[in-house]
Amino acid sequence: MSAAPIPTERFPVRALGGPTALFEYGGLRFLTDPTFDGPGHYPAPGVTLTKTAPSASTPGDLGPIDVVLLSHDEHPDNLDTSGRALLAGVPLTLTTPAGARRLGDRAKGLADWESVELNRPGGGSVTVTGVPAVHGPGAREEVEPILGQVVGFVLTGEGLPTVHISGDNASLTAVKEIAERFAPVDTAILFAGAPRFPVLFDGRPIVLDSPQAAEAARILDARRVVPVHCDSWAHFTEGHAELEAAFAAAGLTDRLDPDWRRLP
Repeated sequence: MSAAPIPTERFPVRALGGPTALFEYGGLRFLTDPTFDGPGHYPAPGVTLTKTAPSASTPGDLGPIDVVLLSHDEHPDNLDTSGRALLAGVPLTLTTPAGARRLGDRAKGLADWESVELNRPGGGSVTVTGVPAVHGPGAREEVEPILGQVVGFVLTGEGLPTVHISGDNASLTAVKEIAERFAPVDTAILFAGAPRFPVLFDGRPIVLDSPQAAEAARILDARRVVPVHCDSWAHFTEGHAELEAAFAAAGLTDRLDPDWRRLP
C-alpha cells in the first residue's frame, strides 16, 4: 500500500512582530510566544532589551485562541506583560516543564519528544510534540544555566501537514534530531534574527542567524518557511534583508513564504 499523500494546501500564518505568529491548524487557533507591549526598554536577567516597533495587532484583535505555543517564559521578548495577561484567557499553554510550573494550571510542560493530543472541533486530533531547542551556542548543559530551558514544537495530524515551530533555538544539531523524526516538514516557523549580546557567549548569536536558518530549512526539507523573531527588537542583529540574502545564497528562495513579512 502506498503512503498517503502529504497535504499541499498552505494555511495562512500571520506574523505579528518579534516571535509572535497566529495560525489556524486542524480547526484550532494557535499563537506563538505572545508579545504585545509597546516599544521601550525592558529588563531581563543581566541585560536590558529594547523594543523598537509595536506589534502588528493587539490581543483584543485576535479573537479566541485555543493554544499558546510558548518556547519559554523567562524573557520579555518572548512573553511580556500583555502576553501574560492573554494567557489567563487561553485554555492551554504548552511550554517548557519549568515554565509550566511557573505559569500554573493552564500550562503544560513538554519534555523532548513528549506529545499531547488536542481534540479537533470536527473530530480527530492534533498531536503537538515538544522537540529540542537550545537558546545559545554550545551544549545544552552550558547554555541552560545562563538562558534557561527552551522548547520547540512539531504539529501533526491525520490529513494535516507537518508543522515545526523552532522557538528560540540556535542549535543545528537539534534541527538534525528533529529532521530524523519528522522531515520533510511542510511549514517551518523558524525563529531567527541572530540576537547577540557582548556579555553572552562572546557575542555569538543565541538564536539562529540567517545562514543557519537557511541551513535549518534545508535539513528539515521544509516546503515553506515563515521566519519570525527577526524584527522589532534592537538585539536582533539580522532582519528581513539578511534572511532573504541567505536563502538566495543557499538556493532556497522558493522556500520562503512570499508573504512572510508580517502577513496581514
